[in-house]
Amino acid sequence: MLTTLNTSYTDTRAADLAWTLGREPLPALATLDLELAGAQLQLRLLGASHQVLLEEEQGRCSETVACIAGSSAPLPVGVAERVGDWEYEFAAHVEVLSPRSFAGRAQELLALVSDHPHGLAGVFPGSPHAFTAMLARRHEGQVHWRTWHAYPQDGQLVATRTRVGVRMPSAQLSPSGV
Repeated sequence: MLTTLNTSYTDTRAADLAWTLGREPLPALATLDLELAGAQLQLRLLGASHQVLLEEEQGRCSETVACIAGSSAPLPVGVAERVGDWEYEFAAHVEVLSPRSFAGRAQELLALVSDHPHGLAGVFPGSPHAFTAMLARRHEGQVHWRTWHAYPQDGQLVATRTRVGVRMPSAQLSPSGV
């Protein structure tokens, strides 16, 4: 799903993004509710940022990547945590692209996400290459999502990748315990 976000694009920067886990739902400019084999997932666009709410039999998980007031910690390159009965993994990468490469990559990502049944993308008025996009799937019992945050004024594209899955109890590990 592709939408134009009803807000102005401000000069945010990739360096202003921060990551938090467990935050309550924030006001969203656009949402997409999904059911992925028993998992309830809500993709939320928060302007130049995102929030994902996951609810399953095992519990709830909330991921937020946003410009958070009072946060001075940079966006982490990677995080691995236990959240209740889940294993949670997050990774982020910032690409710096030339204006021409940025425009091509933006068009490619927006086409991929807007045509996907589990995709949500929001474009900011005034710049076709200023967007936030999200794509989710369920694979082998785990929920995965990817996001892209575009900052055309700096030629920066922030890509994140998240995986949430049920932790295997020790008794279900191989006989050697590994």
